[in-house]
Amino acid sequence: MGTGTGIAARQLQALRCRVLGVEPDERMAEFARTTGVDVEVATFEDWDPAGRTFDVVVAAQAWHWVDPVVGAAKAARVLRSGGRLAVFWHVSQLPEQVADAFAVAYERAVPGTSFDFRAAVAGYQRMFDLAADGIRRAEAFTEPEEWRFDWAQTYTRGAYLDLMPTQGGLTRLPPDALAEVLHGVGQAIDAKGGTITVPYTTVAVTSVLR
Repeated sequence: MGTGTGIAARQLQALRCRVLGVEPDERMAEFARTTGVDVEVATFEDWDPAGRTFDVVVAAQAWHWVDPVVGAAKAARVLRSGGRLAVFWHVSQLPEQVADAFAVAYERAVPGTSFDFRAAVAGYQRMFDLAADGIRRAEAFTEPEEWRFDWAQTYTRGAYLDLMPTQGGLTRLPPDALAEVLHGVGQAIDAKGGTITVPYTTVAVTSVLR
C-alpha cells in the first residue's frame, strides 16, 4: 500500500511477485500504471479488497500516513493465514558538512523551522514503535520484529539535487525557497569533490498473521 510512483512495486515484480498497489493520489497511481503496476486508488483504511486475499502486505516509506491500529487490522483481514505484514523505511545520514549546509540553507529559506535533516535511525524510532504497537493492538499477529539492513549510495552533485525535491520536507517549498536550499547543498557537495556517499539503514517492522 502507499504505492506512490511504484518504485518498490516494480522491484517486487522483478522478483516475480504479482503486485496490486493501493495509492490515494490519482496522479501517482496513474504514473505507476504507465510503468506496468496495477494500482487501485484509495486510502488503505478505506480500500475495498472485494474478497481478495494476499500473501504479503507491504508499505514502503508510507505506513506513517496510515492509522497504525486500523491499518494493521485491515492487513489482518486481507492476508491469508500465515501471511506477512511488512512496513519499512529508509533512513539516511548525510555527511556532516552536507547535513550542516542543508540545515543552514533550509533555516534561511524557511525561518523558524523545526525540521531536522541530521536525524539518524534513533530519531525515527518512535515511528517504528508506533507501527509495532499498532500491530500488537490489532491482536491478530505474532510479536512484531524489527529487521535492519545497512547500505550506502554514492551520488553525484546533480543526482542528489534531483533527489532532494522528492523528500518530505521539500515537496511543498515554493520554487525560490527550494532553489536556495539546493544551492546551499550543491555548494557543500562541490566542496567535497562533487560526489557524496550517503549511508542508509532500512528498518522493517514485520509480523506474521496468526
